[in-house]
Amino acid sequence: MSRYRGIFPGTFTMGNVVCGFLAILSAFEGHITTACWFIILAGFLDVLDGKVARLSGGSSQFGIELDSLADFLSFGVAPAVIVHAIRLNTLGRWGWIIAIVFIMAASYRLARFNVLADTEEKKEFLGLPVPVAAFALVTYIIFSYKVWGRLEHAELFVSMIVVLALLMVSQIEYEIFPDRFESRQSRIKLLILLAIIPAVIFKPRLLLFPIVSLYILYGIVRELYRLFHVGVGKVTGRGYRRRRTDKDIIDESEQ
Repeated sequence: MSRYRGIFPGTFTMGNVVCGFLAILSAFEGHITTACWFIILAGFLDVLDGKVARLSGGSSQFGIELDSLADFLSFGVAPAVIVHAIRLNTLGRWGWIIAIVFIMAASYRLARFNVLADTEEKKEFLGLPVPVAAFALVTYIIFSYKVWGRLEHAELFVSMIVVLALLMVSQIEYEIFPDRFESRQSRIKLLILLAIIPAVIFKPRLLLFPIVSLYILYGIVRELYRLFHVGVGKVTGRGYRRRRTDKDIIDESEQ
């Protein structure tokens, strides 16, 4: 029976792949908002994939690699195709370059996640998660079409693509929602999540983009706070935690 445990999370992973492919097809056919919703559905399936894998004990190296390939398609390639179809195609070669930069940043971020999956990545994300970067792009498109009926502030949108690519490959740490809510901090995160879910259900077109933006800005602001209060040399996530850990070990040995 244990050999079949990977089937359950793998089903959601394959659903993620299908959504990514359908998003690309929809973008080619000119159905931009439909393509964006397929990306959001892929993100939902991606979350269920990880939860089911942990609950069923079906996690494996194969599953991790398969999940990364699915994420690369749905949150790397598909969003790049969407933004190229809606805006970057008017920029000529620069549009190609910007789309390629986003895809390369997504692939780098996913590879780094796999390398760090057993260490730091369990506590915090190092660099903006690829699904969040994809969500920022597609939710802005949905928000823009809902408010203005078309893509507005196109220049700002192009700049956002580049900034998101930089954030993915950066050393900025982002919060991860825990599976268990035993500590006070994790319970606060749970309350925030419970407050967000109803709002998103009732007004998804208007509220998804602001919520994603707040998450991204929170990581940036927290990193700037560390720069001023911890120091540039210690602010990079892994080095900062390692220095603290070494210091704690020395202090304990001296007691």
